[in-house]
Amino acid sequence: MIAGDPNARAQEDVTAAKPRGPRLDPFDAVLVFLIRLFCGTTSRFLCNVDDSKPRVYFANHSSLLDFLVIWAVLPPAQRAITRPAAARDYWAANPIRRFFAVTVFKATLIERRHPSQEHNPLQDMLQVLDEGRSLIIFPEGTRGSGEEMGKFQSGLFHVCRERPAVEAIPIYLDNLSRILPKGEVFPLPLLSRVVFGPPISLQPGESRDQFLGRAQLAVAALETA
Repeated sequence: MIAGDPNARAQEDVTAAKPRGPRLDPFDAVLVFLIRLFCGTTSRFLCNVDDSKPRVYFANHSSLLDFLVIWAVLPPAQRAITRPAAARDYWAANPIRRFFAVTVFKATLIERRHPSQEHNPLQDMLQVLDEGRSLIIFPEGTRGSGEEMGKFQSGLFHVCRERPAVEAIPIYLDNLSRILPKGEVFPLPLLSRVVFGPPISLQPGESRDQFLGRAQLAVAALETA
């Protein structure tokens, strides 16, 4: 490099200004390792989410492990900004659950039983996206048996209608209902699989029922992906 060369100095400035990757929290790294180990999780991505752009991830729901596994397999840049939408009536029922949901996984607690102006589920989810963060939601609204998906509720439609520029990524979760079935406390040593599909978006003139039906089919189609 020639001393005083403005081109070289400009190149140094550009290099210095390049954004760094997300800092790896050692505690998060341990959690990711443990979750993937105990759930025997493999993942497949049919989309590119390796950046820090906010997204809506929506999946079938059959186990308390669901949002943990999605969070654990995300690329670091997405994991750092992703917040699960968790039912307030369950996760705030006692201090231990609330600690893990809010402090450890930074969940957004959603009021599903008695929504009010103060606890408006839609506004709470939109606020997460407006803060530049991604959101994990389960459109069925509650855990199922794992044998078949329940009908998708309207929350996903309203979020996609209010924030049409945000990508909605379908996810299929396989076998988590057997690893930790509803009502059980200790997980079983089985294998699980997570598949991320191509993004979908609300189309012009598409009704709520049409969109939710298409979204549910997008998740179901990933079972064989």
